[in-house]
Amino acid sequence: MGCRMKFLNVVLVVAAVMAAAAAVAFGAEKLPAGVLSLERIFPLNGKMELEEVRARDRARHARMLQSFAGGIVNFPVVGSSDPYLVGLYFTKVRLGTPPREYNVQIDTGSDILWVTCSSCDDCPRTSGLGVELNFYDATISSTASPISCADQVCASIVQTASAECSTETNQCGYSFQYGDGSGTTGHYVADLLYFDTVLGTSLIANSSAPIIFGCSTSQSGDLTKTDRAIDGIFGFGQQGLSVISQLSSHRITPKVFSHCLKGEGNGGGILVLGEILDPRIVYSPLVPSQAHYNVYLQSIAVNGQLVPVDPSVFATSGNRGTIVDSGTTLAYIATEAYDPFVNAITAAVSPSVRPIISRGKPCFLVSSSIAEIFPPVSLNFDGGASMALRPSDYLVHMGFVEGAAMWCIGFEKQDQGVTILGDLVLKDKIFVYDLARQRIGWADYDCSSSVNVSITSGKDEFINAGQLSVNRASGSLLFNPRHTRTIFHLLSLVLMIGSPFLT
Repeated sequence: MGCRMKFLNVVLVVAAVMAAAAAVAFGAEKLPAGVLSLERIFPLNGKMELEEVRARDRARHARMLQSFAGGIVNFPVVGSSDPYLVGLYFTKVRLGTPPREYNVQIDTGSDILWVTCSSCDDCPRTSGLGVELNFYDATISSTASPISCADQVCASIVQTASAECSTETNQCGYSFQYGDGSGTTGHYVADLLYFDTVLGTSLIANSSAPIIFGCSTSQSGDLTKTDRAIDGIFGFGQQGLSVISQLSSHRITPKVFSHCLKGEGNGGGILVLGEILDPRIVYSPLVPSQAHYNVYLQSIAVNGQLVPVDPSVFATSGNRGTIVDSGTTLAYIATEAYDPFVNAITAAVSPSVRPIISRGKPCFLVSSSIAEIFPPVSLNFDGGASMALRPSDYLVHMGFVEGAAMWCIGFEKQDQGVTILGDLVLKDKIFVYDLARQRIGWADYDCSSSVNVSITSGKDEFINAGQLSVNRASGSLLFNPRHTRTIFHLLSLVLMIGSPFLT
């Protein structure tokens, strides 16, 4: 393969030299058959604005990506749902040329990918998570392109209230506030995102694509704390500027992503821009026209008995509703449902459990395994889909009291009427966010195990990285997150999307 590529490069270079020589010898009007004349798009002695050149390059990249068949992209997952260990899940992204690696929190509750700018003065410089913090600097990336106020992209963002323009700097800026009170401000930039994509059965390519993301110049609240500091947040929302929306709009990935967050031990898991397959997955429709992943929660059952709560408590209306959010560590339940939920659990536990109140929270002193003495809980959704919760999915270990383990209810009371299913509930399950079909699916799963990923989306085949074992009959592949990856540099990919997208 390497010899053939070198030979092809030589042929192309020789052909180009021969064409140039022919143009000189015969003149542009008298070129022999089979020789094409080349003309400059930009005048030899003329000047062009840099923004005009960048705009032309972006248009070219978009055209090239339209012919890119696409594939499944996976990201490594680090972190855990345990609030006393990490309390979040994060992954690595590679941005810029040459590419630099950034650790970013996986957040299905927001839309934008942003990383900390080198110009940020009040941002953390060290992290208690044991990761090195990196700062994005557009001036050292040869493929970076700031988004100006005059850019059409900025105009479309402003219309969706995701951006604001600064007349002083002529930068398309943003300002976000998160549910925990933290916030970030900065400006948008276009640069390359590098990832591994499989374009055919068992063939993996090291590829890249231009995306628009945020460069944070100021942070507030918990984002300024060093104990859980990382380089940014990877928003997986449905809006147009989310990475999944940008990549799927160019047919680089299907319009679906999945994760499997490991809860036990050191955590970790799987994050795939594609559809994880499992026959046990059940689906429920998404509530349409919502900013978040809202679902129709209809009832809660404890030990098989429905908790006496009016279904309207969980309905989506105004600020109410039920949201799936990987950026939330615990879980939150509407005030009207909190006490009935806790009372039902307390009434169903074994007599050997001693209920207590610790720091205002309902807790239990336990001397044996919680799986044996606490009741199962099920969340029941529209479409007949139920989500089974083990005791470890609604309880949090808070230490020991008088020699007994203290487990507390991990659901917090939400006075604003919103029920939020965070990592406490999402862990140890496959979750599939099918944006094309506007549905969300889940199934219990050991997230340290291999997963099957669909390679079919419409008429295109989508498969992805890892040590692959492809089941051609079922149209899926086996992805094992514990295996190392072998990267194949495909000649077809090089010829298809060329140097603007590959190093």
